Amino acid sequence: MRSILHCDLNGFFASVECLKNPKLKNVPMAVSGDPKLRHGIILAKNELAKKYGIYTPETVYSAKKKCPNLVLVRPHFEDYHKYSKLVQQIYLKYTDRVEPFSIDECFLDITESLELFGTPVEIAYKIKEEVKNTLGLTISVGVSFNKIFAKMGSDMKKPDAVTVIDYEHFKEIIHPLSVDKMLFVGKSTTATLKKMRIDTIGDIANYDVNKLVKKLGKMGIELYRYANGIDNSEVAFFDTKRNPKSISKGITFPEDISDVKKLIDVIIKLCEDVSKSLRKDKMKCSSVGINIKYNDFSVISRQRKIFKTDIFQDIVNVCIELFKENYNNNPVRKITIGLSQLESQDDEVQLDLFTLQTENEIKSKNGKLENINRLVDDMQEKFGVDKVSFGNVIDKNIN
Repeated sequence: MRSILHCDLNGFFASVECLKNPKLKNVPMAVSGDPKLRHGIILAKNELAKKYGIYTPETVYSAKKKCPNLVLVRPHFEDYHKYSKLVQQIYLKYTDRVEPFSIDECFLDITESLELFGTPVEIAYKIKEEVKNTLGLTISVGVSFNKIFAKMGSDMKKPDAVTVIDYEHFKEIIHPLSVDKMLFVGKSTTATLKKMRIDTIGDIANYDVNKLVKKLGKMGIELYRYANGIDNSEVAFFDTKRNPKSISKGITFPEDISDVKKLIDVIIKLCEDVSKSLRKDKMKCSSVGINIKYNDFSVISRQRKIFKTDIFQDIVNVCIELFKENYNNNPVRKITIGLSQLESQDDEVQLDLFTLQTENEIKSKNGKLENINRLVDDMQEKFGVDKVSFGNVIDKNIN
């Protein structure tokens, strides 16, 4: 039987801003995007703002209607990353199995730490108090025998709380909860389950698993297992490399754009960014996609399979083709480029623009483009992304 913690920093962005400016603790405040840039949603709020019914991700407009004197603060992500790392260093004092789930959440496997630091509940309180006393931040901790219930436990009591869901009593705690409280069950799945007259997590646990699979596919068996307390997924070691499943980059325009040339310029820049991320992670993609959100909030998403690549030119040419094939001439509010079906590269050969190549490699277009892409990466690292970029995309599609 394992001992798993899920530690969740409470109102993390807002808490960090209150540390930087203690006066914010005494007023309803929230961290938000800039409404002028049309990112006007609430990213985090303090407890005073929470009392007004403000939630994330609510629009700033809606939050202000509930609380006219709400103080809004722009996000400072460099500070959030700094404090996230400081908190993780505290976790690492208790175990080397610390797996970040997001910037403000981590799973901890403390099974091997019990003889050193006490019972799972004692360790949870020790960590909670150390984070509070050392950094001035509060966390909620879920204590359980698997990751799913540990995560659900940390969501049950906030802020600054410890919730235990042990093996002996998990049915009493978990099974009466409505299905939407189950991890990974969203609005669509909840609606499907309700149609099947499945209202609680206990209903899932006692339902015919074959019927669940028939209706929900792979998710059906996963929900059945989770509802019955079966989750054998391990907590990774902290230094384990975590390969992303997808990479995406988008931009919401301050004003709607219908100029095709401007839109293609944006696509080129986004493709440059995501391809650079691919190379940085030593990954290649086999699927490229574009998401276009129009000013009426309608969305078109298109994907295309490609031969696995990390080359900017390959990616941008496909994206421009997809754009030209699907753009309906309406004003565009947002564009997102996404790469998926990622695979690790073969790291045995490190290419360099000035490395002597075999005759075949010299003739290879891809070989040359890979070298050029990596050279641009190196120059951007040295001189800045705004100083060095691809002059153009050698493809007739952008003309």
